[in-house]
Amino acid sequence: MNPTPLDMAYALLREGRAVEAQEFIVRELHAAEASKGRGSPEWASLQCDLGNVLLNCGQPDRAVECYRHACAEVPADPAAYKDYLTYRLNLGLALQETGRLEESEIELRRGVDERLSFYGREHAGYAFGLEPLADVLLNRGDLPRARQVIEEAVANFWNNGHERVAGALALRADVMSAEGITGQLFAGLEPLPDELVDQMAHAVLNRAGRANPKAAQPVVAELVTALEARLGPDHQSTLNALSVLANLGRETGDAAGRVTAIQRVLASYDRQGRVEDSVMAAQGLAMAYGEAGEQGASLRTYADALARAERVGHPELASQTLRNFGLALADAGHPGDAERRMAEAVALARRGADPEMLGRALIALGLFLQHQERIPDARSTTEEGLTFLDPAHPDAVTGRSHLGAMAQGRGCGCGDMAGAVAESFRRFVIGQLPHDLLRDFDVRIVDGDFKINVELQREPSEAELQQLDRIIQTAHAEFRRRLTAQN
Repeated sequence: MNPTPLDMAYALLREGRAVEAQEFIVRELHAAEASKGRGSPEWASLQCDLGNVLLNCGQPDRAVECYRHACAEVPADPAAYKDYLTYRLNLGLALQETGRLEESEIELRRGVDERLSFYGREHAGYAFGLEPLADVLLNRGDLPRARQVIEEAVANFWNNGHERVAGALALRADVMSAEGITGQLFAGLEPLPDELVDQMAHAVLNRAGRANPKAAQPVVAELVTALEARLGPDHQSTLNALSVLANLGRETGDAAGRVTAIQRVLASYDRQGRVEDSVMAAQGLAMAYGEAGEQGASLRTYADALARAERVGHPELASQTLRNFGLALADAGHPGDAERRMAEAVALARRGADPEMLGRALIALGLFLQHQERIPDARSTTEEGLTFLDPAHPDAVTGRSHLGAMAQGRGCGCGDMAGAVAESFRRFVIGQLPHDLLRDFDVRIVDGDFKINVELQREPSEAELQQLDRIIQTAHAEFRRRLTAQN
């Protein structure tokens, strides 16, 4: 079976080639418009594909317009009408992603009514529209209606034996938790096969990643209990839930809960003989101890993680562990040991085959040397590290911030992260455009947002203007996240 245009675009996204993914779909869209006509089913399908790619690139506002185009005309053909219902659903979801919840509810309600007329109340196709509507109602704080709608969706999927019941159960748990219900969020799962319980867990954890941490924490805690009882303490879904619970503990300030969750994951990896995974878990435990103020336990756990990594024998894994160990030693006031570990991390990364790992090790060492006021060594080390990392990589942004401070004679770049984000934005855009197009491209951050000045040195084609717009929009979405993380 030949890959679809969307398959090809997603493959580019997985390689980190977001602009190329968009441009590929745009070319397909223009070809469909030329051969089939604007508004044709093929054209509408590709508008939806472009919307999907834009959503994956963090550009929901642009995705909204694509989905509006896709569902602008209501087709008479039943097969095309099913696609139209999907486009309408995607429009509602994208509006929710932008925070336009009232508009989202309007579109989703319209979609539910259309699905009811087309499929009937008992068909699973109707429940496909109920589930996202319940989610919007939850986000709008309308808990009674959210509960009513999600219960109908759960019952529909359950009665149809449809696997989408897993996601509906995950959403119902969030609604019930918001209502103040505890201890019953995952009751009644016994008839479900293990694979659907597994899918439900995956959906709960995905939702937790987007939710308020304090709201998600009790839901994930109950999920852990349910999974341990159903699938066992060593099942991957149980371990995934514990890992998310640990992350939530960090975000909510529950240091003790975070340590306990990671200890349980590490114990499971040891029981199963999963040595590489145990290295990562041990590093996470060491970090958790450090953030809890238990420096002694943190350093002992890093030493244990390093011993585990050395037994594995992969230079990249050992390099990562040494880098983190060195950072912890520096924080604990042991500069000599810290430098030794970081230098070992660089040496091991040079033996490996992962340029990102080498870049991160070099930048960690460079920043350490800068903080020790050894500026010439710090500058050369950081500059080398930047050559191995994508401009959008968080460590590259941090390294460029410190490098700018060195060039200006300042001791540290920790306070100028916004400027480094702006410079990384600029490099990202320039690196993807024809070399003769731009005379100047300047990015500054004013009042917490990007201000862009573009000067062209020749008349661009329409295609080049569109390409420039796509690249800037993609950079804005990517680096906006970096800028927000610094504030």
